[in-house]
Amino acid sequence: MPDSKPDTEGPDHAGAESRVPAITGQVTTIPVAGAVAHQGFVQPVVMRFNGVRLEPLALAHEAGLREAVQDGQLWRIRVTSAPEPDDVRAYIEAALEQRSQGKRFAFAVLDDDSGRVLGTSSYHDILPEVRRVEIGYTWYARSVQRTHVNTSAKLMLMGHAFDTLACHVVGWRTDCFNFASQRAIERLGARKDGVIRGHALRRDGTIRDTVMYSLRSGEWPESRAQLLDQLQRHSDGSTAVART
Repeated sequence: MPDSKPDTEGPDHAGAESRVPAITGQVTTIPVAGAVAHQGFVQPVVMRFNGVRLEPLALAHEAGLREAVQDGQLWRIRVTSAPEPDDVRAYIEAALEQRSQGKRFAFAVLDDDSGRVLGTSSYHDILPEVRRVEIGYTWYARSVQRTHVNTSAKLMLMGHAFDTLACHVVGWRTDCFNFASQRAIERLGARKDGVIRGHALRRDGTIRDTVMYSLRSGEWPESRAQLLDQLQRHSDGSTAVART
């Protein structure tokens, strides 16, 4: 049975970024050309930073996302919600339906040079009235886990949420047994808000407790500086630090 709630870090929740190239460029955010504006809190944009590109998830990403989920057989990981290869199209269609309802805005995560689809991440539980979003539904191909990809994507998503959408709070949630994910969220600077017991079904039908985290807008500058420092310290000795 599929996980009914998003696990935040998915299969890329491990320790320090171990194979990070020198930080390159600044975050750039541009509206999607030809996109139809809608009344949603989150509008279609493309974000680029450090060789990573985020663009609105679409059916055109189906083949690439299927390859990504097969890289490491991610659907076999009990505490995440990556789809089985045959379910990737339905996964994208569900994300697009949630986007039309204003509940979730999914992004494909790509290598900016090659265009290879590396994984996906989303804003979800979007609450415009209190200017809050959560970041989740995140998973990456095994071959790019423990690289600069996850931290670079998080910097873009957090920066867009706080600096463009003017969010007061960004949240995360994860399975109570996904200890690596919890450590990864804490490295972002997020604070643990508590545990919701008996909260959601895992894919194997067991019931999980969900650990909730959040970061407030006033905490974002220090969190951003810390994340940039993490990238810098694992960038093969480079001294150039990008600014967001």
